[in-house]
Amino acid sequence: MAIQDTCVIVPTIREYENMRMYFENARTHDFDLSRVHVLLVTEDFCDTEEMKAMLDDEGVSGEVFDGTRREEWYDAHEISDYADVVPAASHAETSFGLLYMWANPQFEYGFFIDDDTLPIDEFDFFGRHFDNLHFNGEIERVQSDSSWVNVLYQNYDGELYPRGYPYAAMNETVETDTTVVNDVIASQGLWTNVPDLDAVRILMDGDLQGQAQTRTSVEDFERDFVAGSGQYLTVCSMNLAFEREVIPAFYQLPMDDNKWAVGRFDDIWSGVFLKRAADIFGKQIYNGAPLCEHNKAPRSTFDDLNNEVPGLELNEHLWEIVDSVGEDADDYAEFFATAGETLADGDWSEYNNGEFFNHVGEYMIDWLNCLDELN
Repeated sequence: MAIQDTCVIVPTIREYENMRMYFENARTHDFDLSRVHVLLVTEDFCDTEEMKAMLDDEGVSGEVFDGTRREEWYDAHEISDYADVVPAASHAETSFGLLYMWANPQFEYGFFIDDDTLPIDEFDFFGRHFDNLHFNGEIERVQSDSSWVNVLYQNYDGELYPRGYPYAAMNETVETDTTVVNDVIASQGLWTNVPDLDAVRILMDGDLQGQAQTRTSVEDFERDFVAGSGQYLTVCSMNLAFEREVIPAFYQLPMDDNKWAVGRFDDIWSGVFLKRAADIFGKQIYNGAPLCEHNKAPRSTFDDLNNEVPGLELNEHLWEIVDSVGEDADDYAEFFATAGETLADGDWSEYNNGEFFNHVGEYMIDWLNCLDELN
């Protein structure tokens, strides 16, 4: 039996049965599931017994954490004072999985999988992510004159931009070349079917059901790539693998449960911090395969719009702030502390809901203090 070194974190209140397909994919491609411990992060109103039964039926190691059990875990680890770093009823509850990993040093690797995704048969989902994390060789490098890389650049250049891509960075001029990659800290798998768009772009695409009229396919992602140093890109946590070392700088930012009603940027902003850290320390984020099928459930596009609008202006500027800090940091925690202090202490009154930056910065500092307590 392999050493259990991988924690798979799945935020779910709906379709947790999708994990059966990921386990089937692993078996089909001879990936050793004994390496994996699955964490289903859910809510008290969900059927946790059924979730446990699914994991037992599949013969896969795992646990289910609803809100009550998370509180018990905080108490047991003496970090109840920091329980609010993980917001209630938010996709950012994936941060609980990061805390769980930090408290269990055997986990060298983490995976984020969303419950509205499925693996694609032709890709060895787990195996390919591990190949990416251990990649050493030549790969396409992408950069633009706006300092942002559109992960859909290969077939939708200038036509379709993913959730979190700044509006001011659109209409960019893209350049590609080849670089040598030898230290990957995260592997972002992209997605077919429903593209990961924000509500404004979904409306522009003519859809009122929170999805999009445009659909992506395997053929839209021909090559794997990295974004050049000093370049940013949207990092979506629906299909993502990462190394343990990044956890101090990979906090999924607190969203939804705040007085400004800012939501929907937890993974996007965490990706901005991760990319800045990667550049400082000479690391890379690998993008492309393994693709997953994104089956976003229909919902009101206007509901998503209401959640996104309070943070849209902030999203235009966060990366500029982050891009100016942490150059002299010695490790991920020091970089994240510097970034957190910059946000917490800054005057952001020129922006709509600028105080949310101060709020985020304070929570970033609490995140690091919480990790210290777990140590």
